[in-house]
Amino acid sequence: MAHTAFPSDIPIPKDDGACTHLAGSKLPPVSLFATSGDRVDVSSFSELTIVFCYPRTGAPGETIGDDWNSIPGARGCTPQACSFRDELAELRKLGVKNVFGVSAQDTSYQAEAKARLHLPYELLSDEHLELAKALRLPTFEWKGTTLIKRLALASENGTVVKVWYPIFPPDANAREVIEWLGTRE
Repeated sequence: MAHTAFPSDIPIPKDDGACTHLAGSKLPPVSLFATSGDRVDVSSFSELTIVFCYPRTGAPGETIGDDWNSIPGARGCTPQACSFRDELAELRKLGVKNVFGVSAQDTSYQAEAKARLHLPYELLSDEHLELAKALRLPTFEWKGTTLIKRLALASENGTVVKVWYPIFPPDANAREVIEWLGTRE
């Protein structure tokens, strides 16, 4: 099955409360490698910044198995990333200065996905789960690897002002952010 397709029977994630502590919290000063080769500390931005976390993007030719599809919220990383790509102009019009995708995948893996998907924003590697641990982000285990559950947050002046969790369907995440931006004064 293609990475951009959704099986009709995938389980929908439920809100387990794992992100309730994030609203109003300060982002920790954690510097992550970006696909540009630079290091980025998302806590350093005063402007409106959107950070979306996702478990992992699939590799070209990779077969997506039922074990992955059976995990609530796991499926849909590529559609989520592409939704932010497709809605970036609208996000900018509504005041978003920075958009970053974050996963536990290494930078070289992310760079391939960024190029293949034509993503106009940076992906950040939390390969050592520094940001995930500092923020106490929800994670899950898959094939011996710890992955970050899908979520998104908005920050200003290094403070989380909005959290989206759980996210379903993943390809609607950027649109949810746009709807929220439209309600801000």
